[in-house]
Amino acid sequence: MDQLDLYRIFVRVVEARSFTRAADTLQMPRSSVSTAIADLEARLGARLLNRTTRVVVPTDEGQEFYERCTGFLAAGEEMEAMFRNAGHGMKGRIRADLPGRIGRLIVAPALPDFLALWPSMKVELGMTDRAVDMLGERVDIALRIGPMPDSGLKARRIGEIAQINVASSAYLAQHGVPLSPADLEAHWQVAYASPSTGRVAEWEWQEGARTRTCPVPWRVTANSAEGYIACALAGMGLIQIPAYDVADHLAKGELVEVLAEHRPDPMPMYFLFPGSPGKLRRVTAFADWMEGLLRRRICG
Repeated sequence: MDQLDLYRIFVRVVEARSFTRAADTLQMPRSSVSTAIADLEARLGARLLNRTTRVVVPTDEGQEFYERCTGFLAAGEEMEAMFRNAGHGMKGRIRADLPGRIGRLIVAPALPDFLALWPSMKVELGMTDRAVDMLGERVDIALRIGPMPDSGLKARRIGEIAQINVASSAYLAQHGVPLSPADLEAHWQVAYASPSTGRVAEWEWQEGARTRTCPVPWRVTANSAEGYIACALAGMGLIQIPAYDVADHLAKGELVEVLAEHRPDPMPMYFLFPGSPGKLRRVTAFADWMEGLLRRRICG
């Protein structure tokens, strides 16, 4: 069995977490899959998988080898497709993960334009406010908003998103309009709770070159942009939100900007990649298209 076949079998076993399920999807005898893994481990001189009666999981060495294998195999498929389909454009699949509202309001409506450029491409959109495991879930490109932790992933900064303070007209009629941050202690906010940690963010604003924060009383939290905005529309308090996210509500008068001189810092926006995006033409093409779209629609 050649090297590429061994790599493909290993990747399938890791993803299936089972020799039997991997054998079924590969349409191979289970014994052949087991032999292939044993051969690969012998070649490498390292144990790649831990086997139990219920599940197969990679060792630390196996996880690192899996990540390298997936990148290697994807690059090989890309190279084959580039020559096999020369003159016919790119062909392949993109797995993208986006914040829910950006995916729904900005990217999904514009996707026909991308697919018109590359009719042989397929796009799998994940839309969630949680941080996904890009390697474990085999995501090619993720859009992230806010400071970037040191994750070991490749990052590409694409701009900033302006944030504003808003509340419903009904809330302001009942509680008054705050004119300075000092007024916030007499107001309610809808608190935004991180979907990953549950931590409630403090109210923040720019004061010259400094970023200031303070606690603001709250009666309800939300851990998604959809829920956050819905609570503000229901009159439950002030929120801090990217301007693009509430543009329609502002235009209709459903929400009103307040404390315009005390906006929060703009949020940086990044693409994350599990490897070098330049190695996969289809990922580069999608990233370039989406960057242009986001710069036109939401970057400050």
